[in-house]
Amino acid sequence: MLRLNRENNLKKRKKFDLTSDKPAVMGIMNATPDSFSDGGRYMEVSRAMDLIHIMRRDGVTMIDVGGESTRPGAEAVSVEEEIERVIPILESGITSFGGDVVFSIDTTKYEVAKQALETGAQMVNDVSGMQKELRLAELCAEHDAAYVIMHSQGDPQTMQENPEYDDVVEDVYAFLKEKAEAAQQKGVKNIILDPGIGFGKTLEHNLKLLAHLDKFKEIGFPLLVGTSRKSMLGKILNDRPVNDRLTATVVSHYHALMKGADIIRVHDVREASDSIKIFTAIQSQH
Repeated sequence: MLRLNRENNLKKRKKFDLTSDKPAVMGIMNATPDSFSDGGRYMEVSRAMDLIHIMRRDGVTMIDVGGESTRPGAEAVSVEEEIERVIPILESGITSFGGDVVFSIDTTKYEVAKQALETGAQMVNDVSGMQKELRLAELCAEHDAAYVIMHSQGDPQTMQENPEYDDVVEDVYAFLKEKAEAAQQKGVKNIILDPGIGFGKTLEHNLKLLAHLDKFKEIGFPLLVGTSRKSMLGKILNDRPVNDRLTATVVSHYHALMKGADIIRVHDVREASDSIKIFTAIQSQH
């Protein structure tokens, strides 16, 4: 029965397409007990499905399912545990909504990504940017899946201890360009780049990257940006708590759209979808 479900899921997958002029919304689905914003809330498949239904109703384009927290200081998770957390959600989600939504697996582990793609996911979101597992690019090429290459410095346990760069914009640009070219050589057709806001960066680093996002568009691939509820927003707003950063998230993502972002990765899908509708309406008058 499991094999049959997976075969059906593979047949009904929504065709991945980022050729639209309209930016896309990637909804965050954390199947983890310790994520910084909603840890533990969506560990059960039934609750995860409730959220997927809401995100679909609110206009989500992609749903990014992750089973290992990447917040600063987070502990590593075994392959077996991560698979146990994410695959049941992906199976149920793709069975119900796979024709309408692109499902992504947020992982740095080959076996987790392999099972997710075999289940019907169409994208691998690699926060290590090919630094942990080179085979992820080959896997994406094999499955004709999209590959998100994100820049990060260090592991979640240590990345915020003392991040340093010669020039954060130039350093991240060089990293993403090199990794994108390597992924192309492995046969990946759909490459998406993410500067990695908050991953081994100080507040100043993050602000500089956001101010110069258009620089990364020069590499020639779609750009994903995620600032949703992140600590940098809290710092700017005098230590505003996580669940009171919605306005800041929308504003920072709207800035990213103005700078050329193609995908914004968010917790709050309705507000992100609304902001894209406004952005698209205004841009249509140029």
